[in-house]
Amino acid sequence: MREAFSRAMPPVREWPVVDLPGSEFDPVLTELMREGPVTRVSLPDGEGWAWLVTRHDDVRMVTDDPRFGREAVMDRQVTRSAPHFVPARGAVGFLDPPDHTRLRRSVAAAFTARGVERVRERSRGMLDELVDAMTEAGPPADLTEAVLSPFPVAVMGELMGVPAAGRHALHTWTRLILSPSHDAEVGERAKGEMSDYFADLVGLRSDSTGEDVASLLGVAVGRDEITLEEAVGLAVLLQIGGEAVTNNSGQMFHLLLTRPELAERLRSEPALRPRAVDELLRWIPHRNAVGLSRIALEDVDVKDVRIRAGDAVYVSYLAANRDPAVFPDPDSIDFDRSPNPHVSFGFGPHHCPAGMLARLESELLVDAVLDRLPGLKLAVPPEDVPFKKGALIRGPESLPVTW
Repeated sequence: MREAFSRAMPPVREWPVVDLPGSEFDPVLTELMREGPVTRVSLPDGEGWAWLVTRHDDVRMVTDDPRFGREAVMDRQVTRSAPHFVPARGAVGFLDPPDHTRLRRSVAAAFTARGVERVRERSRGMLDELVDAMTEAGPPADLTEAVLSPFPVAVMGELMGVPAAGRHALHTWTRLILSPSHDAEVGERAKGEMSDYFADLVGLRSDSTGEDVASLLGVAVGRDEITLEEAVGLAVLLQIGGEAVTNNSGQMFHLLLTRPELAERLRSEPALRPRAVDELLRWIPHRNAVGLSRIALEDVDVKDVRIRAGDAVYVSYLAANRDPAVFPDPDSIDFDRSPNPHVSFGFGPHHCPAGMLARLESELLVDAVLDRLPGLKLAVPPEDVPFKKGALIRGPESLPVTW
């Protein structure tokens, strides 16, 4: 049996991970999806090769199967797309259950439907203020700078319990951490400063009765359910993750402004917007290549491929969202698609806890921008909209608009 699986091993494909224009789907990933449900890839950084899983059911299986772990990645130089990779031991992204479950449980209440609803009205108010400021200044404007960038920072700050005075610093640190134009030292220094900030904030809230993330973490630390180091690591991860809405919403509005028939349908059918946002979240290629890998902790068969204990494994949520067995005509944007079991927020224990919040922010943005700016259009030709270069997360650098 071992020999049969060995003979069936696919070749290792080089995946250069180049910058792609607009929301173009990665052509290398398209080829890998055609070649099989499980292939092997080599990415620009790290060492060796890794398995790549692309089908929807296999992606869900791997991400929810305890036989694939994250902690073992800490001691490996797995092939990867990130040039600077300095994982913090004990960080929630590199924990396996039960420690991962314990840490996530400490903030779960903030990300339930009730927790997210708690910030809805304040979020809508902050968004109205940003749109007011942009319209008062008059066209043209950079929608990213004026609205799409500050709004998620403000909302995440509200959910995190960060005072308004501290949000600008958090935004600056986050951009330095995520920016591909700085060396590793700049990003690590910014991460250290953000960690120090959250250590102080969480440390002051051990007796809090608040429902925000910093208060929940402070109470959990005070009860010795988690350590301060674990609390800080989780707070930093959540704060950084909140910036993803800027990129996703930037791609959303780039699509709506380059395909005006989609925007007009949403203006004329407001009730369709939640389902439309979900479809846009499915369709948008929100990142380059793949995210964090897993390590097989024992031999596992995926389809007709045997993945050996110790092998590195990646899943592609982008590919899973274009699986024709689950999404008919997957490359088309279909606002009537139902059901829509996309995995844009991940799956299994490591799914994004802020998925419900991201949906809320996206829906509020679509409502505010479409309803308040009926004449909104790009201020430059579509091909001149600058998209980020060399970044792991995809999105417009700026979105010049007029109305």
